[in-house]
Amino acid sequence: MKKETVAAAIALPFITATGLLDASERLYKFVFNRVNEVPPTSAEKQKYAADYYGYVDWLHTQPTRIWHLNENTDEELSAIFIPAEHYSTDTVIVAHGYKGNGETMANYAKMFHDLGFNVLLPDSRAHGNSAGKYITFGWLDRLDYLDWIAKIINYGGANTCIVLFGVSMGGATVEMLSGEKLPEQVKLIIADCGYSDINSELTYLLKQLYHMPKYPIVPAVSLINKRRQGFNLKQVSSINQLANNKLPIFFIHGEKDTYVPTEMVNENYAATKGPKQKWIVPNATHAESFWINPEEYRRRVKKFLDEYLIE
Repeated sequence: MKKETVAAAIALPFITATGLLDASERLYKFVFNRVNEVPPTSAEKQKYAADYYGYVDWLHTQPTRIWHLNENTDEELSAIFIPAEHYSTDTVIVAHGYKGNGETMANYAKMFHDLGFNVLLPDSRAHGNSAGKYITFGWLDRLDYLDWIAKIINYGGANTCIVLFGVSMGGATVEMLSGEKLPEQVKLIIADCGYSDINSELTYLLKQLYHMPKYPIVPAVSLINKRRQGFNLKQVSSINQLANNKLPIFFIHGEKDTYVPTEMVNENYAATKGPKQKWIVPNATHAESFWINPEEYRRRVKKFLDEYLIE
């Protein structure tokens, strides 16, 4: 009998009816409930703290503007807009990771700002200054990003050029956005350590962190989410959305990522039909690819932009 089957068999007598509902509810609240403060970074990334706060300090010195969607409603969303140093109609939308916010992406914002772009840093639903009770893991956020895209085009006009960029949950968000009908102003996508689908990711983390099997917890959590957010976890799939993508896309992933396992980038890479490149960053853990070598990261991003952005 497989180890997972044995674990499930042992768990079943204890996870019945009320017990299953209680365990699923507690897991759902921990994973999906909104966050009002960014959790501390992992111990392994504390060595980058000084650099990180240096980028945040830089962001605070910029002439930023606050943009909104659904203003003055209970679905209001917020984003930081950083205009380019010299007027430009080229804009990068930077999608943040799980339990982060736009400000936590200050290092990427500076990278793109230094390359001459306007930068938009949205707070996804249930994060930062945006409304929302539950985290959608990019699935409903992708629809919000369609509205951010429309707002950018309204700002810059028909000649606007838009790049989609995201890390971790943000990487999956732009991957899932790729499957939608996008305006011609959206030119390319860069996705750093996005997951292939949230059902597989949650299953993986349950086993990796808590030594728990997929069944019966994950289906129960999916059922809770269906009732509260209107979609089941199997729908939240980068792979399915990328199958409809035809835009150039650059996948970045840490070689030693144990949070979003590296094989997921291979699944995402195989799924997309557009021009594609992949960079597995040696010795990088989850969302560490920039920090481990910022100069090389910037060089590779710029090379991809230069190759596929046609003025």
